[in-house]
Amino acid sequence: MNTWKPSLARSWFVVARSSQIGRKPHAVTLLDRPIVIARASSGELFALDDCCPHRHIPLSAGRMTEHGLQCAYHGWTFAADGRCVAIPGLPSGACQPLVRVGAASVAEYDGLVWVRLDGEAGTGAIASALPAFVRRPPAQAQRFVWHARWNARAIDALENFLDAQHTHFVHAGIVRSVRRRAAVDVTVARTGSALHVDYEGQQDQSGWLYRLFESRRELERAHFDASAAGTAQLEYRYRNGSALYFTLHFSPVSDAVTQVHGTLHIENRWAPRWAVRFLVWPLLRRVLQQDRALVEAQALNRQRCRRGEGISTELDLVRPALDAAWLSSGEAWTDSVRKVRVLL
Repeated sequence: MNTWKPSLARSWFVVARSSQIGRKPHAVTLLDRPIVIARASSGELFALDDCCPHRHIPLSAGRMTEHGLQCAYHGWTFAADGRCVAIPGLPSGACQPLVRVGAASVAEYDGLVWVRLDGEAGTGAIASALPAFVRRPPAQAQRFVWHARWNARAIDALENFLDAQHTHFVHAGIVRSVRRRAAVDVTVARTGSALHVDYEGQQDQSGWLYRLFESRRELERAHFDASAAGTAQLEYRYRNGSALYFTLHFSPVSDAVTQVHGTLHIENRWAPRWAVRFLVWPLLRRVLQQDRALVEAQALNRQRCRRGEGISTELDLVRPALDAAWLSSGEAWTDSVRKVRVLL
């Protein structure tokens, strides 16, 4: 039984990199729904349920033709809107059955393939539909991409990425040091479907990532928006006019497995690609490996101990917004601004 919150079907999720979708159909699963992504001869993408209604063969095992996606078993062919447009073997003049497979909305942005399961988004709607923070990194920024598969819930992976309190322990020495905590003023703002968390009072840090690559910060902000409920971003702006945007896209295959796509955009900062790739990126990958191990252990132990949702305190700054977006029993999303002082 599918227990996902219905509003998640109206959210955009990253399911693949654009480079993965060629002439061969590509299978993905999002929110327990198998989908096939295919590229028409025009270059446009379309997304259908990955199941031929005739004998339930995966459409991802088929091939693209000039008319649409053709099933590998009997050649039934489906157009981008899911309509069956050809059934080989029917005699001339025979009435073709009115057959259709489910379709989802699909689009490309920033080299990634985005899917919205309700199929209600029109062609070309992706740019205006995505949160502003996703669209902010300029086209000329340096860009690095990463992908993995985590055996954990998407909501827990999102919270981990946006949570600053764990960095002293899980990423000790790389991000922060537990011995150098300082008072930081935090503003948590929820407006519409968006969450922004601003940190003030910690312009520099002691970890290797900061010492190798960063400089005094002018702004540190975390972003989340329910319109792209699997996506979150850490934004860092510096006094010298440069900026970093570290964005992770968590797309649940199921309640226990999440596909993760990450991008790092570097704006107005002189940094040879080789230096980022061989000095900074390995540290970032190490941080991500540590986070993956943690949330996978969390998932296993939650199941082992038969636990529901955990308890929260005022230090769990983003969890209420994530619960509202992801959990059927989550609180209603209401506009609010909350300020708190924490030790980071």
